[in-house]
This record gives sequence, structure tokens and C-alpha cells, in this order.
Amino acid sequence: MASLTIRKLPDDLKQELREMAARSGRSVEEEARCAIRSHVRSIRKPRKGIFELIHDASRPGLDLPEVADSPASFATFDE
Repeated sequence: MASLTIRKLPDDLKQELREMAARSGRSVEEEARCAIRSHVRSIRKPRKGIFELIHDASRPGLDLPEVADSPASFATFDE
């Protein structure tokens, strides 16, 4: 396993980490590992592929706005 040294950690943050560790019955080191793991996993979400996006957009229960009927018109290319 890798090691990580964090320098210049503010005293108040270290104290909060100590208090959190004491409340959860863990060491400060284990509490720091849990906090880092939780943060990294919360922001590391896999991107959805095109098929998943299409499936999400077309799933049952998706309400689409109703479009009023209007007669068809022809395109004109005259200037």
C-alpha cells in the first residue's frame, strides 16, 4: 500500500479529524483514509455511454410536452 504525507494541515482541521475519529471509534489515520476514500468515490462516477443515455431518455414514465397539430408546409428556396 502507498503512503501519503500531508504537510501544513491547519490545526483546527486536524482537531476536527481527531474528534471525528474519536466519535467513530477509529484512529485519526483510519478516519483520514475513510474521508479520502469517501470523497474520491463520490466524484469518480463513470460516464454513461450513448446507449445508456438513450435508454434513460426513452424509459417509460418520461413525460414529453404535447405539440399542437399544425398543417404541413413546404420549404421554399426562392429568393
